[in-house]
Amino acid sequence: MARLLAVGLVAGVFSSLFGVGGGIVIVPLLIGLVAFDTHRATATSLGAILLTATAGYTLYALRGHGEPEYALLVGLPAVVGAYFGAGLQHRLSSGALTLGFAGLLCCVSGWLLIS
Repeated sequence: MARLLAVGLVAGVFSSLFGVGGGIVIVPLLIGLVAFDTHRATATSLGAILLTATAGYTLYALRGHGEPEYALLVGLPAVVGAYFGAGLQHRLSSGALTLGFAGLLCCVSGWLLIS
């Protein structure tokens, strides 16, 4: 229980600070600290990030930094993508998901370093 609370706290800080949380913070911590498999970690992360994103967006919007029309333009297609991604995830092994995710993180970090 304490590890899950710590994962949530770390995810909330990073989510509001950098706009990340679910995949980049919660999933690896649930796998490494709580021994969740990749499927369970991803599902848990998606449920938790709904709450985190809502709280973070609300605070930013109250300070005049929220762009609801842009959030909808990104968020609505993301809902469709999430539907297809969840279907694809069920057909892949945890090992394949972990390797794919690690590769994605390497690519994103490399891109950020050269940007």
